[in-house]
Amino acid sequence: MAKYRKLGRTSDQRKALLRNQVTSLLYHGKIVTTEAKAKEVRKIAEKLIAMAIREKDNFEEVTVTAKVARKDKDGKRIKEVVDGKKVCVYDEVERKIKKDLPSRLHARRQMNKVLYPVTFVPDENAGKKKNTYKVNLPNKIFDEIAPKYAGRNGGYTRIVKIGQRKGDGALEVLLELV
Repeated sequence: MAKYRKLGRTSDQRKALLRNQVTSLLYHGKIVTTEAKAKEVRKIAEKLIAMAIREKDNFEEVTVTAKVARKDKDGKRIKEVVDGKKVCVYDEVERKIKKDLPSRLHARRQMNKVLYPVTFVPDENAGKKKNTYKVNLPNKIFDEIAPKYAGRNGGYTRIVKIGQRKGDGALEVLLELV
């Protein structure tokens, strides 16, 4: 018996398809796909969630000082003239950041090998670059998804059969996080 389904694609196409669907599942919480694809996506997604659960508390909080540009009421940087040049004015601010310990950093890098980068675009700015930002999906998995499933031993996803697709008769399913 084979270890995985080939899904009628070459290896690079298959890897891209699975990466895309795993990214969509973890970002949106559910996807609609065929049964064979869902079973393959489930394997990958559950491994990532299990890794996140193991490493969710494996960090230390560190206080750092950062230089932040001083801004006016409109949000523009304040500039002063020093030696005939306009220079930005910076304030030093202390911030607490989460510093990953080595095993959590390794888990984050393993997730980044599988997940594609996600860009959030607000509905009112569809098709425009304004107010878009990159979503840190490993952070979302560590901070939102992993604590939700911390007391659970596997079974983080559910496959619900929807019915046959009209075009080719393939069995469609809803793959969702439990």
